[in-house]
Parts: sequence; C-alpha cells; structure tokens
Amino acid sequence: MATKKYSKTTLLKWYKFLHLGRIIDDVAPNYLRKAKGWSYHAPNAGHDGIQLALGMAFRANKDFLFPYYRDLTTCLAAGMTVKELLLNGTSKKDDVASGGRHMSNHFAKPEIGIQNVSSCTGNHTLHAVGVARAIKTYKNDGISFSSQGESSVSEGYCYEAINGASREKLPVIFVFQDNDYGISVPKSDQTANDRIGKNFEGFLNLKIIYCDGTDIFDSVKAVEDAIKFIKTGKGAVIIDAKCVRIGAHSNSDNHKLYRDEKELADAKAQDPIPRFRAKILEMGITEKDLEKIEKANQEEFRIAEEEVDNSEEPTPDSVNDFVFTNYVYEGNYPDGIAPETEGKLKTLREGINEALKFEFRKNPDTYIWGQDVAYKEKGGIFNVTKGMQQEFGIERVFNGPIAEDFITGTANGFSRFNKDIRVVVEGAEFADYFWPAMEQLIELSHEYWRTNGQFSPNVTIRLASGGYIGGGLYHSQNLEGTFSTIPGLRIVVPSTASDAYGLLRTCMNSEGPNLFLEPKHLYNQIYAKSTFPEDFTVPFGKARIRRKGKDLTILTYGNTVHFSLNVAEKISEETGAEIEVIDLRSLQPLDTETILESVRRTNRCLIVTEDKVFGGFGGELAAIVSSQAFKDLDAPVERVGSNFSPVGFSRILEKAILVNEDRIHEVAMKTLEF
Repeated sequence: MATKKYSKTTLLKWYKFLHLGRIIDDVAPNYLRKAKGWSYHAPNAGHDGIQLALGMAFRANKDFLFPYYRDLTTCLAAGMTVKELLLNGTSKKDDVASGGRHMSNHFAKPEIGIQNVSSCTGNHTLHAVGVARAIKTYKNDGISFSSQGESSVSEGYCYEAINGASREKLPVIFVFQDNDYGISVPKSDQTANDRIGKNFEGFLNLKIIYCDGTDIFDSVKAVEDAIKFIKTGKGAVIIDAKCVRIGAHSNSDNHKLYRDEKELADAKAQDPIPRFRAKILEMGITEKDLEKIEKANQEEFRIAEEEVDNSEEPTPDSVNDFVFTNYVYEGNYPDGIAPETEGKLKTLREGINEALKFEFRKNPDTYIWGQDVAYKEKGGIFNVTKGMQQEFGIERVFNGPIAEDFITGTANGFSRFNKDIRVVVEGAEFADYFWPAMEQLIELSHEYWRTNGQFSPNVTIRLASGGYIGGGLYHSQNLEGTFSTIPGLRIVVPSTASDAYGLLRTCMNSEGPNLFLEPKHLYNQIYAKSTFPEDFTVPFGKARIRRKGKDLTILTYGNTVHFSLNVAEKISEETGAEIEVIDLRSLQPLDTETILESVRRTNRCLIVTEDKVFGGFGGELAAIVSSQAFKDLDAPVERVGSNFSPVGFSRILEKAILVNEDRIHEVAMKTLEF
C-alpha cells in the first residue's frame, strides 16, 4: 500500500527530515556539556513518526502550527532550517523564535505561522482554538494545528479548548503525543483511560483518530484523515498518537530512577527511524540513496553549527525592547479633557456602550465576547453591551462559556489571524472571578516581548471591579494591585463617562493587551455623568487634575476620585486649605510628570485607593513620590485604602472595610497639620 501511495521522492524526503532531526536531537545535549547553550533539551526520539506527519501537513503562511517543546522534527519538516533550530537551542540574537528570550527547545518561526508557545504546557490549545475561530469567521481554508504531550491534557484549559472547538465546529487538529509519562509521572496517575482520546469520545462534532506515532505511514494517514474531516466543516479532530520516549524527559531528568533496564530496552527497540529505514529498503529504496542523504545531512548540520557558533549573542541593553508595544497618541485631545458639549449627560455605562459601538462601526475587524454579554435583549449583567449583538451580529458579538481561561485564551489566538483585528472581552462577569484566567493574562502580557516584537495580541479585557454595591466576596474586590506588577499590560480606570468613552476608544485603537477596569459602582451614578464629543479619546499615561490646590495633593482613581473631591471641598470650607485632586486614570503607563509637579508644588501627598493599603497599588505611588520628591515634602506620604480583609456581604461589614470619606478626611487633616 505504501509503495503505491508514496513516491520514491516522498519517501526520501521523509527520511531526510527524520535523519536530520535525529542528528540535532542527539547533538543537543553536547551543547550543554560544552557550555554552548541548550540548557533545556527535551528529546523527541520516539515521537518521530507523528512529528514528521504533522510537520509535513503544515502549509507555511496559511496554517497555524502550535508546537510544544518536544516538536523538533515537527518544526524542521514544517519549514524551519537547521540553523534556525540551532540558534534557538543556543539562545542567540538571531533566533527566529524569540531572539534568545524564550527557553531553548521552544522552536518557532512566527513569520511563516509556526507559533511561539508558552512553557505552561498545553495552554496553547486555547490559542489554537482562538485562531481556528478566526479562520472560520473569515472563511479561510487554513487549519490550526495544536501539539502537546498526553499529560498536559490533564490541564483544565485543554478541556475548555476541546469543548469550545467541538461546540463551534472549528478547523483545529489537536495532536496528543502519548509517551506514557509526564516527566516521571505515569499516565495511570493522569487518567483512568488507557488512551487520552477516550476521555473525549462523548463530545459531539469531534472526530478522534488513534494511530501509532512511531509508525511513519500510520501517522501520515492519521493526519491526512484528520485534514479530510476538517475540510467537511463538521468539527474538530483529536489525533491520539501512541509514541515512546526513548530518552529522559529532559536533560535535567534521570529516567533511570523510575524506568528499569527492560523498559528502556523496549523503548529503544521501538525507535521509529531504524524501522522506517528498514521498511523503505524493502520498498525499493537503496542503501546508496540513504547514505547520500545521511552524508548531505551531516554536512548541512556542520555548516549550520559553524555559522551558529560564530553568531551574535543578545545584548543586555535589549531587555526593555518590546515590553510594551509602541504607542503614539494621534487624537485631538492631548490633555485628555473632554470639552463640554450640548445634549444630555451620559452615564459611565453609556460611555462604555457608545465607545464600543463607535469602534465597531469604524472597524469591521472588531469583536467582543464573554459571559452573558449578548442574549436577546440583555447585554451583560450590567447592560453595558446592550444592543450590540442586534446591530453587529452574532459573529462579532457573542457569549462564551462560563470559562474565563477560554474567553481570554481564545482572544489571544483570534488576534493572531491578522493585525487589524481588535478583540474586547469581558474577562469575567465580575473582576473577582477573573482569577482562573490569570495564566492567560500572563500569556498576553509577554507575547510581544517573548516573540521579540513579532506578535502583539491586540486584546482589551474589560472587568467590572470594586465595591460599594453590597456584593461581598467575588463581587467587590480590586485587582489592579496584582495586575500592575505584570510587565506588558496597560491598565486604565475611568471615573467619569467621558473618560470611560475616551479611554476605551484608545484601548481599542492601540496594539497590545489592555486592562480596562470599570468601577461598577459608578455605572449609573449621577456624579460620574458627563458629556463628550464623538471623536474624544484619552491618551494613555495622562492624569487629570480634577481640582486644583496648593496645600496637599491627593492621588486617586476610580470610585475614590469622587470621595476625594467631596473631602477636598469640605476641608476647604472648614479650614480654607486647598487640596489638589489628581485622577490618575492610567495606572500603566503612569503620568509621573503630573504627579511630581503637583507634589513639588503642594509639598504634601495623600494617596487614596479603594484597594487595600498593604500590597496595593498605592504603595508604588508612595515609593515614587518618596524617592523622587523627597526634598520637597513637608510631611510623610500617607495612604488611605480598604481594610486588609476580604469585602464582606453585610452592608455593615462592607462599610467598615471599604474606604469612605470620613477616613479620607481624617488622614488628609493629619497630613495638612503635620
């Protein structure tokens, strides 16, 4: 059967990739021994069959391939050169995957569609599903390939990904390379089934193909059958490929501690390459044909190795490149202040809704999804997205499963399809529920840096945050103290309708990941209402002085802006002291210029945040002021925030925990009197 189906040219091409991949795989440990790199190497010997089949099926610049750290032969067959693989292994400047920023053995070539994936094993399944959704949305004939080891399927986000792919009938092929071990953990400790694919046999719109991943012909047929099914549009595919791990998990693993000599010998006996070599000799390929390939491969490797040995290392001064995408404000309001316009005052909720609709009308490549964002006449639990699905359709505005990881991870993947795409997601119905997606937030934050500027996930995450609604646990917390410690994320918090409108429009027009935190207490508050022109936008990193003063600077944002303004007015009436209130609006980037100019003029600083004092964002503000304006201070920098406890449900408890005007007044007076 094989000789009729596959030509001599094809068989020799397969052998070339198999042999060349094994050369690299065998030599990689020597780089570490010689202190030349490759400090992480996960050998792929025993996975060669399914990896060759997967790599050969990939179409450069059309498909999307998400390899995992063992996919050396996959990437070689998919289009990476020996030199590129070695540059990755040695973490050199010209490594096409990441410029040495990501771990060795994490092969990628984004320019042709081989994606740079995380070390968090299996989490790229969500990205693969996201880009498959885009492929389907844009009626493209590409395929999303996602590869992983069998043990990584134990991760919850893998189930979320496969559930989503089957529900949406997406063109994604999940390849499980099953070698029976997750490092030293046997498969029996992962699942009760002997084959991982069996865990998904109840899923509709999902074809499961079992194959021998050590058999080249069986693996190729499995991938061909998977592609045929994908082209029917009936759903997604799992290929469960039984492999064998001939070596240790990685160069830091001693597999002799948990595998006996018989098992190791049995694994070696199943080596796919000698078996394939013997098979094609039976089919008419000659020793001379194979020796010619082997000699050419050795020479190709020698030349590449020599070039890589002489290539440049990354420079220390490059570490800050690509942490954030480039941002230049191109709007008409560089001060970020909306002029008063005629018409009714709009609520903060209306400001967000109108910003979304404005951008959706302007850019047809804009999408929004999340939990409960679009069902009949409802537009989210706070009606922020009301009317959007009716105007823009279910392909652009739709509900996601109650799976925060899935919502955020698929946004990452969807945005890979083209650079014009802008995705907005409600990361969770309440900010407190976002924690399951934190891993995907980390992925978003360092994609641009990790790919050396090759990929920027253009995603804005909306989160209804904060308290004062009687919500209690999981409905009243503030997360910016955590978010602000993560490089690569822009974070904004509006306190008025105009800023909500202007900041969200800026987020949706920018590249890179943004966090748009919505103080839900302000959604419909009269004192957060304002008017704004249709073209209004607020620059990132531009604070606004809400009230001018000369005796004390209050730095604040969100709900506490309005509390601070009330306190400032009260103290002015009581004592004549004039307090300057600065609404930061943008936490990252931060307008340190406006902050320091104000503090140097008033000589006193009070930081007011709804978040907790200990470990909160206010601590960073205090450090900046104390360090850079110390000589100008006439009093210690003080902070007011919520009690160091969760927010209680009882209104009595909530009031005792959250910041209030009395507490702000007390500390403001203390600072003024120092």
